[in-house]
Amino acid sequence: MLQLMPRQIAFALLLGSLATHAIAEKYYDIGVTDTEIKIGQTMPYSGPVSVLGSIGRTQAAYFRKINDEGGVNGRKINLISLDDGYVPAKTVEQVRRLVEQDAVFALFQTLGTAPNAAIQKYTNARKVPAIFVASVSEKIADPKNYPWTIPWNPPASLDGSVYGRWLLKEKPGARLAVLYQNDDLGKDYLRGLKAALADAARSMVIAEASYETSDPTVDSQVISLKASQADTLFVAATPKFAAQAIRKVYDIGWRPTFLIAYPGTSIESVLKPAGLEKSIGLISAYYGKSDSAMWGDDPGFQAYLAFMKAYYPEANPEDGINSYGYAVALTFVEVLRRCGDNLTRENLMRQATSLKGVVNPMLYPGITINTSATDYHPIKQMHMARFNGIRWEPFGEVIEAR
Repeated sequence: MLQLMPRQIAFALLLGSLATHAIAEKYYDIGVTDTEIKIGQTMPYSGPVSVLGSIGRTQAAYFRKINDEGGVNGRKINLISLDDGYVPAKTVEQVRRLVEQDAVFALFQTLGTAPNAAIQKYTNARKVPAIFVASVSEKIADPKNYPWTIPWNPPASLDGSVYGRWLLKEKPGARLAVLYQNDDLGKDYLRGLKAALADAARSMVIAEASYETSDPTVDSQVISLKASQADTLFVAATPKFAAQAIRKVYDIGWRPTFLIAYPGTSIESVLKPAGLEKSIGLISAYYGKSDSAMWGDDPGFQAYLAFMKAYYPEANPEDGINSYGYAVALTFVEVLRRCGDNLTRENLMRQATSLKGVVNPMLYPGITINTSATDYHPIKQMHMARFNGIRWEPFGEVIEAR
């Protein structure tokens, strides 16, 4: 029988202790403890797109639900959500506070194309993950130059390509006018649309007009586009200006085939202010569920409705802005779960950029979430829908954005 000397016994016990310690090892970066994960966010709770602030409120409510259920792997999510008024300079100020003073682990869903562009170099230089940011700019999804920033939204260029592909198939002889926001959001939509139209863009796009977010209205732009005698209109606008465009098009008696990008499709925030009767026939492309009339029997949507009733009862669950915020939060929590006890910033990015065929119960059937180290676009499929005066009705097949 093998006899161990006291020194050998001590050494064996040490090895066993080290092995046990290695198995139980937890890896944390700043903002994480055994009981908490501190997350930062900026939202436009004031300013020209303050209606979108409800996204942040929905997400804060969802994290409260998660915390009430025990948190993520036993840790509560501490969300610090600050108002930036959709002003890029204010976004920079608030993000610096979150990173340097509040010492957050990561940023989540910072909202807006211009605000995110303003902080992208800073957060990447500091190696702070910015997870599922709300931007439709192609520049935001740039794993080579900005590996610490991953968006949620399909970029406007890809979304715009869906409308171009649909037009080539359904209305190849269209005389097309375009109204777009004069920033990366609007320009990327226009670029994607024209790229999909390819050579046909030169004959199909007969008029373009842009607006600034500081403009009081887009009435003059709509009037000039009507004068072009276009029979089709594509609008890439944020909620306030989308509502103005819908109302003005109707009021001046113009009845084009009216395509509108999804930032301007909320029934509560856009179509009701514009007038539901004036919105009938609008066509858009989207990827998420937001209407209980259509999805009320769907288990995923039922869970959403129950959550809203319990945790955010003052908001309207039929508002697509809220269902959007909920959908993003679901996947973010899934990413945190996949991190386990390895809550380093590097592992957070690794998990967020290695999603394969992930099903989110708030996405249209057939649409899944996929990312990789070289592909920072979680959603690349869309579905066309038409507004019937009450709700958006999907039609056709899922379209792969290109």
